[in-house]
Amino acid sequence: MEISVELTLTPLQNDFEPPIIEFIKTLRASGCVIKETPLSTQIYGDYSTVMDLITNATKQAFEQSAHIILNMKIVKSNRSDYEPTF
Repeated sequence: MEISVELTLTPLQNDFEPPIIEFIKTLRASGCVIKETPLSTQIYGDYSTVMDLITNATKQAFEQSAHIILNMKIVKSNRSDYEPTF
């Protein structure tokens, strides 16, 4: 089953960029389809592969920061080829 996931990692600290950069680098190294925007990162692929990736990357990010939030949206389909029609 293919899924699309949108993630927003929010470290609750003054120097918030390094944990976000490391999180994105971990996701990029996975081989999954990754799209980045200024506000979120999208991951597309097989359910098990994507969820395992998110679990491992989130654990790593949480271990490296004292206070951090991860917001996640999951869609049951691969929307990586979406193009607006308006």
